[in-house]
Amino acid sequence: MTLFRQIYALLFVLFLLTITSLAYVQITETQSFLTKQMESDLNNASNSLGLMLVPVLEAGDNAGAETLVNVIFEGGYYQQVKLTWLVDGQQQIWNNAIRIQGVPQWFIELGIFDTISKETTITSGWLQLANLEITAHPGFGYHELWRIISNTIILFSILFLVAIVMARVGLTWILKPLHNIADHAQKVANRQFGPDMPTPKTSELKDLVNAFNSMSAQLKQVFSSLDSEVSELRKKNLIDQVSNLPNRQYMVSRLNGWLSEPSSGALYLAKFDWLEEVHSKYGFQVRDETIRLLSERLQQDLDKENPSVIARIAAYEFAFLVEDQEHEQLTKYLQALIRTVNQEISKAGSKPNELFAIGVAERAENMSVSDLLAQADNALQAALKANKAFHWYENSERQLFSREQWRSNLTKAINDKQFKFRWQPIQLCENNEVCQREIYCQLDVNGEVIHAGQFMPYVELLSLGTMLDRCLIESVNERQFFDRNYEPLAINLTFDSIRNNEFHTWLKQFLRSHNHPERICFEIPEASIYSDLEACENLCNIIRDSGAHFGIDHFGRQFGSMSYLQSLRPSYVKLDQSFAHFEDSLQNSELCRALVNVAKGLDIQVIVTGIQQEQQLTRFESLRLDAYQGFIVPPTVIDG
Repeated sequence: MTLFRQIYALLFVLFLLTITSLAYVQITETQSFLTKQMESDLNNASNSLGLMLVPVLEAGDNAGAETLVNVIFEGGYYQQVKLTWLVDGQQQIWNNAIRIQGVPQWFIELGIFDTISKETTITSGWLQLANLEITAHPGFGYHELWRIISNTIILFSILFLVAIVMARVGLTWILKPLHNIADHAQKVANRQFGPDMPTPKTSELKDLVNAFNSMSAQLKQVFSSLDSEVSELRKKNLIDQVSNLPNRQYMVSRLNGWLSEPSSGALYLAKFDWLEEVHSKYGFQVRDETIRLLSERLQQDLDKENPSVIARIAAYEFAFLVEDQEHEQLTKYLQALIRTVNQEISKAGSKPNELFAIGVAERAENMSVSDLLAQADNALQAALKANKAFHWYENSERQLFSREQWRSNLTKAINDKQFKFRWQPIQLCENNEVCQREIYCQLDVNGEVIHAGQFMPYVELLSLGTMLDRCLIESVNERQFFDRNYEPLAINLTFDSIRNNEFHTWLKQFLRSHNHPERICFEIPEASIYSDLEACENLCNIIRDSGAHFGIDHFGRQFGSMSYLQSLRPSYVKLDQSFAHFEDSLQNSELCRALVNVAKGLDIQVIVTGIQQEQQLTRFESLRLDAYQGFIVPPTVIDG
């Protein structure tokens, strides 16, 4: 029971007890007063009637005596009058039945008033003439008492209702600071740190509110410090200090993570010898400033063409990683890169298309990091040797379909729900039990199985992500995969779905009508959060309110702040696969530990991904992670 209800109930009982006590006192005093009044009236009537009867009794006039008694008796205040003549023992009795108008019979039968009688002897001098006994009629007492009780009940009922309403309003106002404290405490428990609560006027609550505000500020500072620590460690270990771009270590780990999951794209290696010429002419300070300006321009221009990872891997060498794009988009990216470099070369006073070379290696199946780097480096050396701006490494793999063929085949496969499914268990570090499963899909196009890494670039390029996600969720539900296990089933969402309001509306209806929404998880890539935080918040609120769960995929891949965790409050985060491939150094361990501490400080489950061997998992033991995922336990085909 809430504190409000407890106080409210206490006031209710106390007020009821007070009213009952007052009513009891009122009724008792009224009953006593009416009894004394009836006794007084009976005495007066007995004395008066006795004096009036003396002449009649002396004359022995029975009719006269009856006439005198009737005068008094017919007033209705007496129940019985008994006159006993002492001369001959004759008795005259007058009775009046107890009938009271306007008073319930059950109230009369309570016997509140005792029988009141008055017996006197009528004398004339020393001579005793008769005995007169008068019994009072209780009707007056019952009538008056009932009237007073009725009025009292009505008055007290009105007062009671008014008091209850006022007590409720008053308690709500008085306890509002406590309610605010409870809400604030709940938010703090959920690691949501909003503005400080206003200080109440109540002195007893003022210290409590100030303590809560202080505690909230300190916790907020702790998480801000953790976030700042992550940023500093990233800057120290993974960022080139001159260009403010990722360094070689980050690029290699990112390549490892990218190649360990289905995808497509290309790696560009560029060597800018014109920067060495700038160094020799103007010194290292001008060179460093030129590198910084070049890096900023590359990020601005190339991000407009395609999102990419740009890293400075040596003094005059840069690497460009473009993910989830097909050949035509990769070509456009290369053109944009050459155009931007030529603009910067011209500003430096050199001739365009000279003193730089670019080697391009497109990703193929079953390719390792060393294979990709070797191909890109061979292409770069070929461009340098031929004195060309770029060289594209010849890949024996050919494109499966043209863009229009991809559109036609993907649309048909999605509409016909030609999916093949696999799922991969995510196991707890503590006991290796399965805590959830992630679902993977393949498409059957004209009898040929197409992996996600082959068709997802075209899904994004052709804006089919919302159609694919909706069809995927419906297919998984129709095949009753959610009902096969108690563990939640995780489904990855595309960026098209995340920012599509119509998909949000559909997903809300789907989850509300589902029998087991708690068995459904949705995974949102961290890049989409930095791209459109508002859309992610709307989607996450829908998922949470419907009873389902969601997590953040590729956690720690981006270089932004982790503050979004407080607003989104995901159930879990999946460390980016690149962390599983970081070199086992103290700096990298500290960065990973800081990321884990940020998430765990917000009570978010942390799952490490990309685990291929037991040795990799051992490196994370000291971080107290919750679960792990990777080809150490590979995906399995789902029957049905």
